[in-house]
Amino acid sequence: MIKATKSDYAAKFRNVSLILLTCLILQFGMVSTAQAANQDKTDTYRLLELFGDVFERVRNDYVEKISDEELIEAAIEGMLGHLDPHSNFLNKKKFKDMKVQTRGEFGGLGIEVTMDRDSGLIKVVSPIDDTPAFRAGLKAGDLISHLDGKPIRGLSLSQAVERMRGRINTDLKLTIRRVSQKPFDVTITRARIRIQSVRSRTEGKIGYVRITSFNEQSTKGLKKAVVKLKKEIGDEIKGYVLDLRNNPGGLLDQAVSVTDVFLNQGEIVSTRGRHEESAQRFQSTKGDLTDGLPLVVLINGGSASASEIVAGALQDHRRAIILGTGSFGKGSVQTIIPLGQSGAIKMTTQRYYTPSGRSIQAKGIDPDIHVQQAKVEIIDRPRRRSEASLRNSLKNENDSKKKEESKEQEDKESQKPEDTEKDDKSTKKPATKSKSVQDYQLARALDLLRGLSLFQQTKAGTTN
Repeated sequence: MIKATKSDYAAKFRNVSLILLTCLILQFGMVSTAQAANQDKTDTYRLLELFGDVFERVRNDYVEKISDEELIEAAIEGMLGHLDPHSNFLNKKKFKDMKVQTRGEFGGLGIEVTMDRDSGLIKVVSPIDDTPAFRAGLKAGDLISHLDGKPIRGLSLSQAVERMRGRINTDLKLTIRRVSQKPFDVTITRARIRIQSVRSRTEGKIGYVRITSFNEQSTKGLKKAVVKLKKEIGDEIKGYVLDLRNNPGGLLDQAVSVTDVFLNQGEIVSTRGRHEESAQRFQSTKGDLTDGLPLVVLINGGSASASEIVAGALQDHRRAIILGTGSFGKGSVQTIIPLGQSGAIKMTTQRYYTPSGRSIQAKGIDPDIHVQQAKVEIIDRPRRRSEASLRNSLKNENDSKKKEESKEQEDKESQKPEDTEKDDKSTKKPATKSKSVQDYQLARALDLLRGLSLFQQTKAGTTN
């Protein structure tokens, strides 16, 4: 039999003490957590009671009678509008208009807007192509201070948008503040806006595709455009320009599927919310519809949201060269949550990140090549002196061969008097010169693609 020593009893006492102390701490922690939860509930009930008191006071004592529905909707708008510029309440009418808009047709001026928190005015994200606002000359970054002479400051974003909408063929006067200019008025006639999401054309041996917004028709329209350009240009196609300038964004799934058209593999975008389990990753599928040909993406300050998802993914995968100016910087995702017969709420629930983990929020996409939009004019100058203009300069030995060939050609043409008459008429027409390049950024993109094509041909020739 082994006897317990004094030190053994002391050790046992310390162990029991530690266990009791741990139990007390855990119990105290549980009590504290429960008390905190109860305190939160008490605070919430107290604040809801405050809201009820204010609601009743306004309902009974305001100078004019206001319906309960108006008061509740205004309260919800205020709550959501306080969160960020993109969260808001959609009543039944606005919810219906929103669903129509994502299908590519709606009524209004044709501008995507947001609230400028610094000034309290409405900021133009971008005008939509071929709409009244676009034809009136509104630009990304313009601030709208008045509607029909009435100030906007003090209105919520949804209230301002509601006032900009109205019956087709009715006029609305907007007061515009533009950088480095005095405020000016512009009158725009409301119209039914039918958005053709995708447009395309050939630029020599280069395919040009413009996406004006991301609605339900975008991916389908892009695929049709690429097939059409391949057929028109043929095997000599050198590359593509994807124009996302002044594209305010739209549907997330369309941004993902549009990007997938140009990628063979890899992540396109990831979204992360408040809760870890809400995180999502969107992957591309195999099959680059453009066969890996060089791609230049055009962006500017009016390129927002879904446009930035596309540009960011193609930039991170080094699939495209991004050219233009910095994008808008909207790196958040809004979720539409229906509320039965009462409408819906549009609430920011996630931030999105490019494949490399970049957050675009308030920063935007930085182009690989910065090119400001500009107007280029050809300057007519007196011809400078060259080697050929110097006295007694040596002649090029190939000139005599060219003269002989041209003389033979003239002899052949002289045998056809009807052709000679046409030639004489054509020589009387003065040659016309293009005095300006209308789209400087697009011109630089086309030059870049032509240069890449020449480089690849030279490289292939050297390898062979």
